Amino acid sequence: MSAVSEGVLIVAALLRQEILRNRRKKRCWIKKWIARRGVLGASNNLCVELQIENEDDFKNMFRVNRTQFYYLLDKIGSSIQRQNTTMRNAIPARTKLEIALKYLATGDSFGTLSQLFRVPRCTISTFLVEVLEAIYSVLEDFIKVPRSEEEWNQIIRGFFIRWNFPNCFGAFDGKHINVKCPPGTESDFFNYKSTFSIVLLACVDHDYCFTYIDVGAKGRNSDGGIFNNCTLKKAIEENTMNLPSNAVLVEDEAFPLKPYLMKPYPRRNDLSRKQKIYNYRLCRCRRIGENAFGVLTSRFRIFEKPITTSIDKVDVIVKTSCALHNWLRKTSPASYTPPGFIDEECQRSGLRLGTWRQNASGGAFENITSQNNRNSTREAIRIRDNYCHYFNNDGAVPWQDSAIF
Repeated sequence: MSAVSEGVLIVAALLRQEILRNRRKKRCWIKKWIARRGVLGASNNLCVELQIENEDDFKNMFRVNRTQFYYLLDKIGSSIQRQNTTMRNAIPARTKLEIALKYLATGDSFGTLSQLFRVPRCTISTFLVEVLEAIYSVLEDFIKVPRSEEEWNQIIRGFFIRWNFPNCFGAFDGKHINVKCPPGTESDFFNYKSTFSIVLLACVDHDYCFTYIDVGAKGRNSDGGIFNNCTLKKAIEENTMNLPSNAVLVEDEAFPLKPYLMKPYPRRNDLSRKQKIYNYRLCRCRRIGENAFGVLTSRFRIFEKPITTSIDKVDVIVKTSCALHNWLRKTSPASYTPPGFIDEECQRSGLRLGTWRQNASGGAFENITSQNNRNSTREAIRIRDNYCHYFNNDGAVPWQDSAIF
């Protein structure tokens, strides 16, 4: 063998050794600590202990009690459970539901949930939307727009009895939901507050429940344009909702004055005593919407800071949280919103702020900015003036004068 050939063989052998030395070790199919999920994961340990030993802590962890949890699991279990394979066992439906509810209740990161339940982060990201959509499909009847005039009249009666405001079928409000900017879409979601957001419009009934939500509009759209394009405005103006005649929504200064949408007299003007009383009575009624959003944020702390998941997940996070809010408010109000949790108005001591305000930072929610809309119709102005006259005469309440000074 020539010296050249021998040199080539030596170089080839050295290269082969180098390749073998640098070759990455074969990745394991599943990490060892995750493989011990059935023995050491929270689902079969901490969660079971809380069910048996302290149901209050269980409810604090998931925002539902044991009975409610297993009601949901019974309804959605078959649709979210996958089959075991020869390579590995499928994640139990119970564990998936626990992770989804804890994510909404605490806003914990996928990494934290992964370590607690011993489920890979990528797996959580994959099944989360499926589980949330399944929950929403079970509870969506708790968040539907009333369809009959009698259903609307029940809400109207509730507003009049609780808030002394006649012909009101809801408190209307809107929020920017701060999100992580989707790659390549900076201009679409960048709003005038210099954050990235999508918009939630909502209507709240007399009992702090959402009757209508519209979520997903891009933050760059003007607030007026968002309202003009929402389905509720179209349905009201086309008279397709079976609303009683002369029914109105109450709102703050964020949206335009309409015959069906009552807002305060502009505070930039020097208001008369009668106008101040009207503003007080309207804001007193409208506060129910503020409280609904406050309770939502306090109970589902995913909204305490900007939501960092992908945009397609944000829509279902909001819808499912609102549906859970309504379900819990209607089926277990004493535990979901105990006495003192919501704002209360006392004739002697005035407004008593609810305890939800002590805990809810609302970092994901930002108010929609007030609009200086000067294109109100004469009919809308007339209806507002009629309410002003009513609140200062036949509809007056004993404490309203002291409330405005």
